[in-house]
Amino acid sequence: MTSGALARTTRLVVGAVAALAVAAAATALVVVGLPHRGGSTVSVQAQPPATASVASCTGPLLAAGRDATQATLLTDAAASALTRAVDGADATVRRLAAPDVSGGAGPDVVSAPAAGDTRTPLAAASSATAAAEDLSGFAAAACTRAAMESWLVVGSGTTGAADLVVLANPGLVPAVVTLTLYGSAGETAPPAGQSIVVAAGTQRVIPLAALALGEENPIIRVTAAQAPVQASVQTSLTRVLDPSGVDQVAAIGAPGADIVIPGVPVTLAPGDPGASDVPTSLRLLAPAQTGEATVTVTDSSGRVGDPQSVQVLAGIPLQLDLAGLPVGTYDVRISATVPVTGAVWATTGFGKGDDFGWFTPAPDLTAPTLVAIAEGPAPQLTLISTRGGQSVTLEPLGGGTAQQVTLGADLPTTVPVTAGESYRIVPDAGGVHVGVSFRGAGALAGYPVPAGDAEASAVTVYPR
Repeated sequence: MTSGALARTTRLVVGAVAALAVAAAATALVVVGLPHRGGSTVSVQAQPPATASVASCTGPLLAAGRDATQATLLTDAAASALTRAVDGADATVRRLAAPDVSGGAGPDVVSAPAAGDTRTPLAAASSATAAAEDLSGFAAAACTRAAMESWLVVGSGTTGAADLVVLANPGLVPAVVTLTLYGSAGETAPPAGQSIVVAAGTQRVIPLAALALGEENPIIRVTAAQAPVQASVQTSLTRVLDPSGVDQVAAIGAPGADIVIPGVPVTLAPGDPGASDVPTSLRLLAPAQTGEATVTVTDSSGRVGDPQSVQVLAGIPLQLDLAGLPVGTYDVRISATVPVTGAVWATTGFGKGDDFGWFTPAPDLTAPTLVAIAEGPAPQLTLISTRGGQSVTLEPLGGGTAQQVTLGADLPTTVPVTAGESYRIVPDAGGVHVGVSFRGAGALAGYPVPAGDAEASAVTVYPR
């Protein structure tokens, strides 16, 4: 061994011994603790650096089976239109690769850099319209942040449905995703939903039928490892060979004991020939525990009918009909004794050229929040305050006069807005939930307003 090699070897051994000594000392401090002389606990606030704001979109509408020689081949069916809003910085847009879609354009990802220690407020939404023999209808969805866990409360695995689970990874690290199904047999782990690798900067597509074949009311928990993903479902329906609607629905957050779904449109009056089937229904799940849930439906004039109380069995989705509602826009609120998740399905009818939409819970907005209004027919905001009456200011970012909206306690208020425009929502206090909805001839869709990118929270450190 040369003298240089011997010296290097000696330094490595000494370094390893020193590292072990430091680790042993740290372990002793944790196990034994330092002498405590009384008084208040010492804490240090450490502010982590703010990261860029990133919103991932659902992407183009997809179609399967357009090539007769490749029945499972996916292709783009309709391009998506993007609306974005950013406050204080320039937003950039990039496309993710779509290896599961032949020639696919891929979904948009919108990002804005942080301003010092503060995240840049950012909002985006996309929409698309299909008018083909195998797919028709209007879809709209908010572009949302990727998450390590999220829930898909949408879709069907029955005949006539051609639903797709879409997973997007806007980050720089591959994600490994697990899809857990909640269906008629309770919680299960379908083989097709295990160890799905979503490479950095790509989108993956999994047919819902491969996860939940035959399930009428599937709910899927999306769990990611190594990197967060943005999950969504493209859901479409064909009745007797006629396409009868399409929608894109982004995943939602963790279950809660009190959830609010604003902006649910009812377009068919009771007794209408098109309403012979149930035109509005609620899908509900208590993932972990059996409990009781109370469902209340309200419009701007107050409660519509009596609250419905139902038992929700642990791990088994429940469908509750919301029939008999007059034409209008509603808020659906679920209060439960255990954490639940849910969504409302509504339709314009059950024939050729009709459309449907899924409406999911909206988070509590406690600070000024941006909302992007996707391109689409007759958009409107529905706002509801669950913490007493208050005022909310709507500020159009494209210029124009701000609007003051007065909210009564637990009474939804609907405000027309402009397609392709963006707004800042400024509540007086917390407890405000907001949804965007669209309705037109053969078009129905909506999405909740996501909570804004907040300033990075300080981390509290307690030295021993």
